[in-house]
Amino acid sequence: MKKWQELSLGLLLAIVPVTVNSTPWEAKQIPSSHPTESIGSYANGCLAGAKALPLEGEGYQVIRSQRERYYAHPDTVSFIQHLAQQTYQDLGSILLIGDLSLPQGGRFSSGHSSHQTGLDIDVWLRLAKEPLSAQELAKPKAMSVVHVKEFELNRKRWSEEHFQLVKLAAQNEQVARIFVHPVIKNQLCESEQVDSREWLRKVRPWWGHHSHIHVRLNCPIGDSSCQAQAEPPKGDGCGHELASWWPKPEDKIDVAQPVKKKKVKVPPSQCLAMLNE
Repeated sequence: MKKWQELSLGLLLAIVPVTVNSTPWEAKQIPSSHPTESIGSYANGCLAGAKALPLEGEGYQVIRSQRERYYAHPDTVSFIQHLAQQTYQDLGSILLIGDLSLPQGGRFSSGHSSHQTGLDIDVWLRLAKEPLSAQELAKPKAMSVVHVKEFELNRKRWSEEHFQLVKLAAQNEQVARIFVHPVIKNQLCESEQVDSREWLRKVRPWWGHHSHIHVRLNCPIGDSSCQAQAEPPKGDGCGHELASWWPKPEDKIDVAQPVKKKKVKVPPSQCLAMLNE
């Protein structure tokens, strides 16, 4: 590791005491006073001038607000409000909004390695028809639409509304990617008409996303320190590309794999400066 990286890491650890159950970013309780900007990458960055998503609005409610993960870039807040209004008007459903970002972005102690720049949104696949109570919002029950062990869609839970929600979000120009379980991606591929498949390119298969979708927005215009992700491969991502995610017979063999030690990421200098304030 280079000397400047060692110094940066030392600064990071010295700024705020880090315990097993927290990160320095979780000690930041209010947004920074800097001009709004998403800084760094989705999985190694921070957020200046964040805005809190109101805990309730037309067509949505924020779940588990006690975790203080309802801050985001103002563009993200506007996107959520617009998407919720559309789905409520078109589908009659209330969106349950999960994790966004911390008051100044940065790493969570649990749940995600991304969500660090205020541009990631978790939307639950449990589509409510009536508002949840305060108690339900604090401890909500997730709803998986996939039989995970069988690698099959739960057709008793999957509905046309789920299809329309993902499509509506993916067609928005602000959206860079939407992560869903491979089985959900397969269902979307089968359901869409042949002459209208461009939006499917943004919908990417990823493990764990069977009870929620993870919407990722593009870097906002003018945020020069925001690191964009490479564009998804050409095509709709169905067919052979999607088939590569399906389990093979040898995958079922329970063989212990060596745990690879993850390299510690050094946050951008702007983020380290924010932590020091």
